[in-house]
Amino acid sequence: MSSLVLGIKMIDQFINFVIRPPRAEYDPDQYLWEKEFSLGGTKCKRQDLELTNSRGHTLRCSHYVPSSSREDTPLPCVIYCHGNSGCRADANEAVMVLLPSNITVFTLDFSGSGLSEGDYVSLGWHEKDDLKTVVSYLRNSNQVSRIGLWGRSMGAVTSLLYGAEDPSIAGMVLDSAFSNLFDLMMELVDVYKIRLPKFTVKVAVQYMRRIIQKKAKFNIMDLNCVKVSPKTFIPALFGHASGDKFIQPHHSDLILKCYAGDKNIIKFDGDHNSSRPQSYYDSVLVFFYNVLRPPPISSSYSSKLESYYSLGDVNSATGLDEVICTPWSNPKIQSCVAFCYISAFKYYRKQRHCLDILLESLKKRLDVYDG
Repeated sequence: MSSLVLGIKMIDQFINFVIRPPRAEYDPDQYLWEKEFSLGGTKCKRQDLELTNSRGHTLRCSHYVPSSSREDTPLPCVIYCHGNSGCRADANEAVMVLLPSNITVFTLDFSGSGLSEGDYVSLGWHEKDDLKTVVSYLRNSNQVSRIGLWGRSMGAVTSLLYGAEDPSIAGMVLDSAFSNLFDLMMELVDVYKIRLPKFTVKVAVQYMRRIIQKKAKFNIMDLNCVKVSPKTFIPALFGHASGDKFIQPHHSDLILKCYAGDKNIIKFDGDHNSSRPQSYYDSVLVFFYNVLRPPPISSSYSSKLESYYSLGDVNSATGLDEVICTPWSNPKIQSCVAFCYISAFKYYRKQRHCLDILLESLKKRLDVYDG
């Protein structure tokens, strides 16, 4: 009887893991950036809006833009996609990283998450349709030029699934994506030390597949990033914490191996939910600056850095190069200049201007810290 009770609890836990994890409840005025704020002396604003997805659910969204942006001058935009228990507040760090470089940030609560409508999440399956709604809105607004995607966990899977259908996306940052849901669920049985025979677990997973199909209207067997990766050619920067026990690093390795587009991966200290090191954010900034090409920001320091560090013609191969990142003793300067100089050297060919962006980012960040 005890084994039966344990099995039932396991099934309930896995169903909740997939379609009804803890839901973020928050006050936008307390947990998001203010309606008007400054980053490094640049005045910015938060524009809240609501969109309706293909299933009729209202999606709560925010778009962060420079206050001085003109409607006749489109700026590039990165759409931040949160994890399964997350919300649009998770994009706050992305705003600080990207907005000072004239890259706007759009974020949303996916259906079933945060303050948006919907009862269930689907770990990327229905979320990719929510993302399609957002991309369509941005395209029709005529205020956005190129579009990039930045996803974490469920958001990374969402970005991959959508990117396979929309090659117009300029670039993707994919943090902690799982390769396929079935394998992940089988691994979690071992991680959480659920003492059941493997064949019993497989029978339980098949049962859960039917329950989830009935409740949330998707098949867990269809959530497979390895299948879509060979037909996705969007430039991608993968990231994964080396100590992640929830979605283990080999998931990103499997996706990377079969990914068709230009790709690189950064691994860093931490676990699934830990804060990412500053060096990772700086690499993300360099990546998005190169694929999105925002309007340049004038800097009196550019010529000084150009004369000191010159990338020249960089001929490093694009592909499976791996960079292992650990926090530096001075994250303001060392990770912002030295690490990103090395990363830029490895990642990009003939990109002399990327160092100008790094120094401008450093200047902006120091202004934020000092202010």
